[in-house]
Amino acid sequence: MCGICCMLVLVPQDVPVILGEEMLESLQRRGPNCSQQLSKVVPELGYNCCFSGHVLHMRGCLNPQPMQDAQGNLFLWNGEVFGGIEIKPEDNDTQIILQHLSSCNSEEDILSVFSSIRGPWAFVYYQPSTHCLWFGRDYFGRRSLLWQFKNPCLTLVSVSASLPKCVSAPWHEVPACGLYKIDLQKQPNASSLAITWYPWKHMSTEYESASHLEAQFTEELPDFVSVFLNESKNFLVAPIIPMNCSIPDPYTDKKYSATNLTNVDMYLSDEHKKKIVHQFIDILSESVRQRVLFLPRNQNPSDCAAHVINSEKAKVAILFSGGVDSMVLSALADRHVPPDEPIDLLNVAFEQRERKMQKISKKKQRQSNTSGASEEETSKNGSGGIEESTAFDVPDRITGRSGLKELQIINPSRHWNFIEINITLEELKEMRQYRISHLVQPLDTVLDDSIGCAVWFAARGIGINTSNGEVQPYISTAKVVLTGIGADEQLAGYSRHRIRYKTSGFVGLVKELEMELGRISSRNLGRDDRVIGDHGKEARFPFLDEAVVSFLNSLPVCDKADLTLPRGIGEKLLLRMAAKELGLSASAILPKRAMQFGSRISKMENHKEKASDKCSRLLQNMVD
Repeated sequence: MCGICCMLVLVPQDVPVILGEEMLESLQRRGPNCSQQLSKVVPELGYNCCFSGHVLHMRGCLNPQPMQDAQGNLFLWNGEVFGGIEIKPEDNDTQIILQHLSSCNSEEDILSVFSSIRGPWAFVYYQPSTHCLWFGRDYFGRRSLLWQFKNPCLTLVSVSASLPKCVSAPWHEVPACGLYKIDLQKQPNASSLAITWYPWKHMSTEYESASHLEAQFTEELPDFVSVFLNESKNFLVAPIIPMNCSIPDPYTDKKYSATNLTNVDMYLSDEHKKKIVHQFIDILSESVRQRVLFLPRNQNPSDCAAHVINSEKAKVAILFSGGVDSMVLSALADRHVPPDEPIDLLNVAFEQRERKMQKISKKKQRQSNTSGASEEETSKNGSGGIEESTAFDVPDRITGRSGLKELQIINPSRHWNFIEINITLEELKEMRQYRISHLVQPLDTVLDDSIGCAVWFAARGIGINTSNGEVQPYISTAKVVLTGIGADEQLAGYSRHRIRYKTSGFVGLVKELEMELGRISSRNLGRDDRVIGDHGKEARFPFLDEAVVSFLNSLPVCDKADLTLPRGIGEKLLLRMAAKELGLSASAILPKRAMQFGSRISKMENHKEKASDKCSRLLQNMVD
């Protein structure tokens, strides 16, 4: 994972472009292992480019970015290849992808390379021979790439500067709609910028009209920027199959109903459903395997100057609530992470002061009634101990501890590090102002603030390890952070799915799920990549592996969820059955609880806000 930046200036100048210190600092936090900056000044065509790469070393030899080939092509890569193009364990994927691009003789060849890649990516690729600048994000937008247009300058970057001051030139996420190319020989003048677009397309679908496709860019682009569908109508091949939109026959007798179903075991007695469950487990397990084994482990110091890795420290961490998503990921990670290597379970909680004070008041009253203790003694007793810990006993902390016990039963020999990450209101306000608000940007809702802050503190991994009955300060050094994003979107896990089903039946539910997957790049993934990457760690999303998504898309909705059943069973039914088969019992039937509610961050400041409201706290920090 890397921090990448390209700044393009469309006016003749002899002095190379230099990035600001704030921008470099943000990029270096994402890529702490190696930094490099290269410039290309082309006065005859009136443009100047600066390329800045900051590498988080994850596999193969440590190579600086931007990487340059024999033809002078420059490549900035923020991604991981998990399939489609062969990458050996000792290979550096940046180098392999550049080799493929170097052999391309046409734009069709370039599109073919990126159509082949399975895994998350964002990139910038400059060809000096054609004076073309290519860039884009993967189909789901799992890696962040922002753009800012400030005439006559275009900036492409993983994360914006920590103190954004130019309100007149806002940042936007590059839409994860395909690849983009700027032909620097064909720009009409310095006061306009034309961008050619190569969209994703399912092989089995018709090509949409250019006017329909291009319309989605018009709202956020300034007047001097235009995005055009490429004249040849070339496209990238989508890495997933279209969603199965078939609707169950409403007249078919239901074998199970809310009245006779008490747990998911009854579903598993159906051989057809059990077969689907095991197929799902196998595909998701392979996704997890790829994401926990593509890491440097016990390498020979002579190989690429790599250091021997201490197996006593965790290399993999999981955003862990004890809910069914994180429990299944933990159980599958346990299959593939070396047995002598710990796994960090990151559990975040935000201090609940009202609840704490209520408990203290009740204790005072009890003490006064039973022992006649003085008010001073009661006050001293209420300043710490049990009351202090109960302030962080939020729902996700309670289910997390229960989940830890289940995992310890499944594999008692595994060293599970349960990390309690406790955040006060003061620390939340401080770190939002100095670090988090610009990472969430350009997203700006109350929901973005809540989840962005919760994920940032969780991924930081600073807390106490309470796994073995002892309380020890702990800092997670795991570079890979697994997250369960994508499970709710594909398996009808949100309350809005139940609402849509009640109002529009299966037809409405299928449309809602299609919409969820289609907008996930703009709602979740770029934000979470920026937030987790700020710690020099890499977010990985097993539920959004292309093979996993294609498998789930192939199933009719009735095989994934049954919203006639109660909460804790009907939503994400397929995942709950998988959890049961993996030996997880209690967590398999926990109702869905969103992170902002489970961690109680939503209760800390303004209780009357709606999730979709613009967040005044974020907006204030953006303009300060």
